[in-house]
Amino acid sequence: MKPETLVRDHTVYACVMGSRAFGLATEDSDTDRRGVFLAPTELFWRFEKPPTHVEGPAQEQFSWELERFCELALRANPNILECLHSPLVESVDDTGRELLALREAFLSRRAFETFTRYAHGQRRKLDADVRTHGAPRWKHAMHLLRLLASARDLLRTGTLTIDVGDRRESLLAVKRGEVPWPEVEARMNRLTAEGEEAAARSPLPAEPDRRRVEDFLVRVRRTSALQPDPYDEVVQGVVRGGGVGQR
Repeated sequence: MKPETLVRDHTVYACVMGSRAFGLATEDSDTDRRGVFLAPTELFWRFEKPPTHVEGPAQEQFSWELERFCELALRANPNILECLHSPLVESVDDTGRELLALREAFLSRRAFETFTRYAHGQRRKLDADVRTHGAPRWKHAMHLLRLLASARDLLRTGTLTIDVGDRRESLLAVKRGEVPWPEVEARMNRLTAEGEEAAARSPLPAEPDRRRVEDFLVRVRRTSALQPDPYDEVVQGVVRGGGVGQR
C-alpha cells in the first residue's frame, strides 16, 4: 500500500496547525496540515512494515501512523500535543474521536522538560542570530514567546490552549520587529521563570496514563484486524464454490 493511500483512505484525524491554529495568521501565512492515519493491522504482519509517518501528498501536509503518534504524545512531544489540541479540525472519524477523548491521558508534568528543552534549543539559535547579524529572526522569536506562554499556562492549569487569544497583537508586533530585542529577551526570561514556578505546583500528574492509551491502541488494532478484506472474500468464495484444485 502506497504511503499516499494510507493518508487518503485511512486518516482518522486531520487538523490545521501553525499560525492559523495559533491565532497568528496573516495574509501570507501557509496552511500547515497535520494528521493521524491508522495503518490496517494486516500490514504489520508483512516483512515490510507500514511507515511511521508520511510527508504529503499535499504541500505542507504531514501525518503520523497512530502508534507513532501515541508514542510521541506520551513523551510530551510539544508538536504532537499541540496537534491534539488544534482548534481547527478538518476531519475526524470514530477512532479519531476516541483519540481526542484521550487528550488528558497524554498530559503530564513531563511537558515541563520537553517544552523547556525545545525552548532552550530555539533560544540558542536566536542568541546566535543576534551575535552574528545583530538581530534575531523575529518570526522565530514570536513563536518562542508563544510556546513559553503556552507551556506555562499548561503547567498552571492542566489544560493546553494553543490559540494565543488577546496576545495576538503583541506577538505580531514582535514578528514585525517592532519590539526591541532586550524587551523580547526580558519577556522570554520572565515566562521561563513563571514556567518553572508553575511546574513545582502543577495539577498535572507526574506521568501520562500509558495503560489507558495502550488499551485504546490494542482495541483499534484488533478491530482493524477483524475488518473483512475484499481479497479474503474472493478467496473464500472460490473455495466454497470448488474453484480451486477441483477437476
